[in-house]
Amino acid sequence: MATTHLAAYCDRFSARPGERLDIMVNAEGTDEVTLQLVRLIHGDENPEGPGFIEREVAAPVNGVYPVARQYTQVGSFVRVADPDGRLAAGGPFTLWAYIWPRTPEKGRQGLLTRWQEADGAGYALGISDGGALEFRVGDGVTVDAVTADIPLVARQWYLVAASYDPARGEATLYQEPVENRYGNHLSKIVPLALSCHASGRLGATPATADADFLWAAAQDRAPGRGAHAAQLYNGKIDRAGVAAGVLGRDALDEAREAAGAPAGEAIARWDTTAGYGDAGIGDTVVDTGPHGLHGEGVNRPVRGMTGFNWSGHDDCFRFAPAQFGGIDFHEDAMTDCGWAPTISFEVPALKSGVYAARLRAGEAEEHAVFFLRPARPSAPIAMLMPTCSYLAYANERISFGSGIAEVLCARVTVIHDWDLELLRHPEYGASCYDSHGDGAGVCYSTRRRPILNMRPRHRTAPTVVPWQFPADLSIVYWLESMGYDYDVITDEDLHQEGLACLEPYNVVLNATHAEYYSEAMMNATEDYLAGGGRLMYLSGNGYYWVVSFRAGDMDVMEVRRLDYGTRAWNAAPGEHYMASNGERGGLWRGRGRAPQKLLGTGFTSQAMDVSVPYRKMPDAENPAVSWIFEGVDGDLIGEEGLGIGGAAGIEFDRYDLGLGTPPNTLVLASSEGHSDNFPLVVEDMLCNYPGRGGTQDHLIRADMTYFTTCEGGAVWSASSIAWGQALPINDCDNSASRVTANVLNAFMQDGPLPGGGA
Repeated sequence: MATTHLAAYCDRFSARPGERLDIMVNAEGTDEVTLQLVRLIHGDENPEGPGFIEREVAAPVNGVYPVARQYTQVGSFVRVADPDGRLAAGGPFTLWAYIWPRTPEKGRQGLLTRWQEADGAGYALGISDGGALEFRVGDGVTVDAVTADIPLVARQWYLVAASYDPARGEATLYQEPVENRYGNHLSKIVPLALSCHASGRLGATPATADADFLWAAAQDRAPGRGAHAAQLYNGKIDRAGVAAGVLGRDALDEAREAAGAPAGEAIARWDTTAGYGDAGIGDTVVDTGPHGLHGEGVNRPVRGMTGFNWSGHDDCFRFAPAQFGGIDFHEDAMTDCGWAPTISFEVPALKSGVYAARLRAGEAEEHAVFFLRPARPSAPIAMLMPTCSYLAYANERISFGSGIAEVLCARVTVIHDWDLELLRHPEYGASCYDSHGDGAGVCYSTRRRPILNMRPRHRTAPTVVPWQFPADLSIVYWLESMGYDYDVITDEDLHQEGLACLEPYNVVLNATHAEYYSEAMMNATEDYLAGGGRLMYLSGNGYYWVVSFRAGDMDVMEVRRLDYGTRAWNAAPGEHYMASNGERGGLWRGRGRAPQKLLGTGFTSQAMDVSVPYRKMPDAENPAVSWIFEGVDGDLIGEEGLGIGGAAGIEFDRYDLGLGTPPNTLVLASSEGHSDNFPLVVEDMLCNYPGRGGTQDHLIRADMTYFTTCEGGAVWSASSIAWGQALPINDCDNSASRVTANVLNAFMQDGPLPGGGA
């Protein structure tokens, strides 16, 4: 009996009552599902807490729906519209491109193709099964090819070309390396043969293929699925074109030496640097030839990358666009599953909160999560759900893909069903903590796909550290149990609306791991605090990485990890600026906006062995803040929690005047007794040496801080991922809960803060 598999996602994270919401479903082993709208309250199954809690909601959308298998196109490539058939093989022609292959040895890959693999028809300039440049033609019956006898070398720039003369039935290959001191893996001092020129008569003529003209792929067709891109390429392609007639070696040599396009009559001449601007780069690859045969990127090929002529002097495409024509392609990239909507409904008039369309078929279950904003803000409290961080970690495969996962976590990796589900469905895409199969880091993450770790109950057994979305539901449970009137908003809303998103609220709460922030989000938070807003930072390692989006497009988030910070991969030299909007990537600290400036604390250490309590510091005795500790007996706070023990752990932050902690900040409490599994973050180390672990370095601590801001505002920071998971313990009757309630009760009120706001 076939196993039933369900996977689903909503067309966006955030919605308001009355808006339409689409749910995309992929079903295998069943042809119908039962949908029940639910409100999610708590996502952790740990028996020490309240357990998993969802509440069914009466709604017109509830019911039984037909479902079917949906396919996902993986791999990034460019599709060129050719309505008049100008790229059909009707006469002599030459295909040419500057290429930088990453994995030439992996098998057949398309470079510039109008080829239908299912029919064996058309033509294709690509890489052969043996890793050599190849030109293939097919007439629908016979396929023939000319192949270079010197294989391509990985990470080496070449000018490659294939000319075809139908009168003689002859094809000629051109393969010449491009000398570049910066962009090539090999130095020019290495005596390795890289050039190749081959020709031969072909036993077939290229038929007009039932296929699109593609870069970095060739078209195929399969029963049930239909047309799709296959033979996907790993590597860069810079400027490329199709010329009428056969270009000789002299013309191609001249183009390579001049670092430009070959002379001659162009059918298409794609300038991969056209269309660059301060606002970023889109997916359109501009044809500057006579016919405007522009290409459109699929699965967002990475733009603004160093090209064949990069001089190494500039590190941003905005400064020297002509040197950043490289477009990076990956066979496993995916920025939109492209599924058709299965269910579309009007969001009912419900209380703001965290909701999901729960889908069931037999024993299979799926939750398509969305966050319901109020029709009009009325509550004094906003719970800010960190959807940018959910995107960064979406479908992470750290347990499988990182050789140091156990060292970082200080515990044996536990493999669960959801890990295996990701392995079975690589088409659901990877996270920004993973690398592509060709070794390059994944810089794009999309919400247009199932996100398996954005489900309730994900990684929540006692043997696993609660993380991200399920952990954040501990704060939601606490707000519900304590009876607070609150609204839910998301990073998505904050990025798009800026200050207007926060202004209606007296206080904003960060969730457990608000790690990824855009510039719009940073600016809005700073302006909110400057205007008297109040912030409760129930997070650790927050406001850390820079992220970006294209203007008006929240579907895909971009991250560039630079040589600074605790990171899963490094962006290559010269590729530190984000194609989405032209901003420099990396840490906010690297752009002069360390989180201490807004929060009072910033990232200092991480591990996942044992979380510990906080101990009150002398500032806790200051009469201006004594109200924060009302009802708390003794010096310890947060002795228990669902986040591996106490309230200080997993990842946490410290006070640091040198990094921008406001001088009026009070250190209310600090953690102590961390093990040497907690190292100091790498951005604090100019030189690594022994003695930087938790038992030896005073910087390994979580600091609870408080400071007041302009116009009666204030910031209170718990500074630990584990804090929010301590709140539900003992039905919310615990010291961490009391401290949080004392602060929230004060922050949510109009008027001055207790203690005179000192």
